[in-house]
Amino acid sequence: MRSSNPVMNSLSNNSTRGQADYGYGQPYNSEYSGEAAKATRPMTVDDVVTKTGITLAVIIAFAVVNFGIAVYVNPTIAIGLTVVGGIGGFITVLVATFAKKWGSASVTLIYAALEGLFVGGFSLLLSGFLVGNANAGALIGQAILGTIGVFLGMLFVYKTGAVKVTPRFNKIVTGAIFGVAFLALGNFLLAIFTGNSPLRDGGMLAIVFSILCIGLAALSFMTDFDAADKMIRQGVPSNYAWGVALGLAVTLVWLYTEILRLLSYFQQR
Repeated sequence: MRSSNPVMNSLSNNSTRGQADYGYGQPYNSEYSGEAAKATRPMTVDDVVTKTGITLAVIIAFAVVNFGIAVYVNPTIAIGLTVVGGIGGFITVLVATFAKKWGSASVTLIYAALEGLFVGGFSLLLSGFLVGNANAGALIGQAILGTIGVFLGMLFVYKTGAVKVTPRFNKIVTGAIFGVAFLALGNFLLAIFTGNSPLRDGGMLAIVFSILCIGLAALSFMTDFDAADKMIRQGVPSNYAWGVALGLAVTLVWLYTEILRLLSYFQQR
């Protein structure tokens, strides 16, 4: 039961191990320490919805904070917070994945706060707001609507069973994401040493790359939904919903930034 999302994959792998040890549908106890050990009932859909809603609310709140700092305080400070948020959010995801912080509300909310700072600053920078672009608000609004639309669309596809999430499907999506990450890293290094950024310069290749990333982010929702669905049916501890919320937030932020980036390319033309 693998997911292309590293956080969801860690959660689902651990829940599968717990199922084998304690029996299908039974809450886990002695094997889990810290937050997970405190769970007293199985996770439900309501838990996932509630925790995901809280996580997204924190992201939005901190994005607005960084927006306010950029507009009313100092754009330079906002840019600094954007960098801190981006790096800090990435480190938090690594901690959640490799330090096995399953079901940790604090880790998820710290990620949300940091990623909110990043999303707020990234949106303003990419939309051109900080250089006086009057269409910035419209561009950000379109990216938000696009993100919501893709999320709801993939949820509908998953619920109707139009696309089946199989181990082969997960392997293909995971492999494609690793490939995209490798290309993005190569492009980043190329930009540092040569000043050229063919995958992010707004040209035709950059447009194709962004569309590819949007498609992969959309497919990642399928694997996220499937992993969450199976964890609910296995009866994992209720506080694991925080881990599911973190995984979904990671995919949502990736999708939003790629949609915003793509829209910005067309604005430049």
